[in-house]
Amino acid sequence: MRQFFALLFAASIVYSGQLPAASSQAMGYTPKYLDGFSHFDYVNPDAPKGGELVLSSVGSFDSFNPYILKGIAAEGLSPLMFETLMVSSMDEPFSQYGLLAEDATLAADKLSVTFRLRKNARFNDGSAVLADDVKFSFDSLISDKGHPQYRFYYGDIQRVVVVDERTVRFEFSRQNPELHLLAGQIPIFSRNWVGEKPFDKVAMEQPIASGPYLIEKYDLGKNITYRLNPHYWGSDLNVRRGMFNFERITYKYYRDFTVALEAFKAGEFAFNHEYNSKKWARDYNGPKFRDGRITKTLLKHSNNAGMQGFVFNLRREKFQDKRVRRAITLALDFEWSNRQLFYNQYEQCYSYFSNSELAARGLPEGDELALLQPYRSQLPPEIFTQIWRPATTATPSSLRQNLRQAKTLLKDAGWEYRDGTLRNERGDPFRFDVVLSQKGFERIIAPFARNLGKLGIEVEYRTVDTALYKRRLDEFDFDMVVGAFGQSQSPGNELKGLFHSSSADQTGTRNLFGIKDPVVDALVDRVIYAKNRDELITATHALDRVLLHGEYLVPHWFIGSHRVAYWSGRFDQPETLPLYYDATSWVVTTWWSEIAGNH
Repeated sequence: MRQFFALLFAASIVYSGQLPAASSQAMGYTPKYLDGFSHFDYVNPDAPKGGELVLSSVGSFDSFNPYILKGIAAEGLSPLMFETLMVSSMDEPFSQYGLLAEDATLAADKLSVTFRLRKNARFNDGSAVLADDVKFSFDSLISDKGHPQYRFYYGDIQRVVVVDERTVRFEFSRQNPELHLLAGQIPIFSRNWVGEKPFDKVAMEQPIASGPYLIEKYDLGKNITYRLNPHYWGSDLNVRRGMFNFERITYKYYRDFTVALEAFKAGEFAFNHEYNSKKWARDYNGPKFRDGRITKTLLKHSNNAGMQGFVFNLRREKFQDKRVRRAITLALDFEWSNRQLFYNQYEQCYSYFSNSELAARGLPEGDELALLQPYRSQLPPEIFTQIWRPATTATPSSLRQNLRQAKTLLKDAGWEYRDGTLRNERGDPFRFDVVLSQKGFERIIAPFARNLGKLGIEVEYRTVDTALYKRRLDEFDFDMVVGAFGQSQSPGNELKGLFHSSSADQTGTRNLFGIKDPVVDALVDRVIYAKNRDELITATHALDRVLLHGEYLVPHWFIGSHRVAYWSGRFDQPETLPLYYDATSWVVTTWWSEIAGNH
């Protein structure tokens, strides 16, 4: 989900009359790669095919359908099996190049986009990818049988029209600068995969899709192996050259991350992306690391870090007062945690768009102030007079000072300490639960809970299995939860599923907070429908500022690199790193086996 500003299909496009068909499209700039380019810069076009890549996952799986609410889909299904009309490059903010579609044509009124499918595009059963399959895929995704996130994300796509066997048109209900690009991202599958079943009942049927891999074997919930399709239709495309080089890719499932790490060091799988700072500092050591059998390294990236934090569920009465939320935030001592728990590996999140130019800074001024001005009566006055900052204990601040401020805020909100605990005027004690999916987070929340205990707030936390965790999040059955909200370099329609009122009560959306704020709604729309990059940046600054002042979560931390380790001598990799990427996806799509190369 992705990037958006006013679009140019290519440098030569003129906006009078019908726009010409193009094999690439980008948001607000000319695509980097010209027509006829041979390969992406971050791949090795001569990478050999063969060998095996074994990776890990934690939890279980019970579905081969990643597009429905029910169940947990197996790792790797996208992009190993499911493909899209266009594919994004990893070294541009938001550019797309033809994959299933050989070109795209944006209507002059920007109310539709037409894709022409490649003649040789084939599903893994040998059948042609046709316009009817594209329409069927879209209609299935946005139906009440598909995951609800798609109805928000593609909400401005009114309908899909089959023009002829290989031509399909997406018609829009209104102009939306990113919508033709979103249409290019829609996963395409064969109508025959679903057959006569309701879409949400298609679970363990192996996908009939167009991607480079097939499911070779699986042990439900324990492992799944994909095999490179020897008849993959797209192997010679420039957007696939040097990519998907492993003959087999296997995902092994483990009970938790600690077990998985020990399995990695024992050689059960070959590559690990580490998210836990303590493990990175203390557990990636020993003879295998010292003698070079395992390589430990940091991969730099330019990703928009977004926001992570302990999310308040505003559907709970106790969290509906912003003063209460701010008071709880003041009890987190990030500096202590970074020093004592994280080995000084992190920076504190300061924005919902941390590590990017989209983050609000200073006080609103200029175009941003003009954008916020009409909502002034609906906004807290401090938005215009005070720079929001996350709670800090850096000098001259201290935890003691923060807790005293928190106590005052709680008292103003009607909560006072009596009879051994914090109580409201009804005498109800202030208690809440935190649901975790990773046991490693227990050491992080423990000091936070102790600090809250000093205020008379009782916190209980527990780690649950993956299936239960997903179900509780889908149904918003929690008081507080750890939420990670990554952002693209140019956010757009996905913001509706994160912050818009329309998603607050919709099961399965990522609006974990339960935000229902007409100003946030209006600013989300301003981001989505921004006419150019400058407008988008202004609107994002304003949205960020309003969200921050809303105190909807307790901010966490981010890191500007990927912590990875892999068994040496098994792989090789391209010389050039991409800019915007997930580490594991980069390995899956662009690395290759040294064993294959030696043969």
